[in-house]
Amino acid sequence: MSSNRVYRIALFDGDGIGPEIMAPTRTVLDIVSKRVGRKLEFETLPAGAQHYAETGEALPASSIDAARDADAILLSAMGLPNIRKQDGTEITPQIDLRFALGLYAGVRPVKLYKGQPTPLADPRAFETDFVLIRESTEGLFAHMHEGKVVDNNYATETLRITRATSEKLFDFAFRLAGQRAAKRGTPGRVTCVDKANVFRSFWFFRSIFEERAKAFPDIAADSAYVDAFAMWMVQKPWEFDVVVTENMFGDILSDLGAGIMGSLGLAPSADIGNEHAVFQPCHGSAPDIAGKGLANPLAMFLSAGMMLEWLAGEHEDSALSEGARMIEGAVSEILNGGAPLTRDLGGNAGTGQMSDAVMSRVSA
Repeated sequence: MSSNRVYRIALFDGDGIGPEIMAPTRTVLDIVSKRVGRKLEFETLPAGAQHYAETGEALPASSIDAARDADAILLSAMGLPNIRKQDGTEITPQIDLRFALGLYAGVRPVKLYKGQPTPLADPRAFETDFVLIRESTEGLFAHMHEGKVVDNNYATETLRITRATSEKLFDFAFRLAGQRAAKRGTPGRVTCVDKANVFRSFWFFRSIFEERAKAFPDIAADSAYVDAFAMWMVQKPWEFDVVVTENMFGDILSDLGAGIMGSLGLAPSADIGNEHAVFQPCHGSAPDIAGKGLANPLAMFLSAGMMLEWLAGEHEDSALSEGARMIEGAVSEILNGGAPLTRDLGGNAGTGQMSDAVMSRVSA
């Protein structure tokens, strides 16, 4: 890959603490890109709850078009609980982007670094390194604007599972397991999490999973009911490799994964489709600490690292993979006692102090 290649990155600053963690992330990316000899070109696009309050639009069509034209999209925390639509729901342009760009695979790594705070007492917890794949365009979110309250007596929502999206999702999960197996030198495994013992839609989901598993004979495949799997995530999270599930279940389990890691402030994510990908921290906009310099930027930094790794794969550019390793290595060193931690991790460092610690390490 030529070092003259320019990667165009669409940025959404977000709401609340969003701009506070996006600014240092952009600086980290500038440092890393220069070190590996690649050029990143940024364009900041309007969207979010505050933008909705000011203009009546949460995600302008022009922002979607510009994001679609970018090589990758980096999105900070969005939404504010006090700014809502007339139906009472919050502003969620991050979800709208998933539907607009066909981002069916929500990738949520669950990994513990040495020295990282965790509520788990078992020392094997630090062997935890699995990836949760959340289907991002169907399930209970497919008709999220169409729920009905009937005669003020009951409410209904519709869960949607399609073969076309499920096949793409499962193929993505098996390919990722194969990539992880090759990199780590361990057998690959994919676990499908559902509620197939109760709901026909989930039995359909599982049956498609079992069909697609046959196309990947070198990868082990098994299934689990979501309630049992939630328990196993606490009891033995180190046993899993790639986990794939429906949208709502993935939404819940990814936060459980963040709890295992010690904080949502350490939880990065990606939403990936066939042509586009969005990267963002799993946490919310935390308006209670916005403007106070207290936010933990590490999940944002790790999301940026995931973006570089994805771009590296899409464009066969190993230099970007090296940049991703620089970011993850800096975070790992900090969590292993290399610098003060933010409040959510049991320390008293602020956003600036934590950001400086990462910048100094990726600069070295």
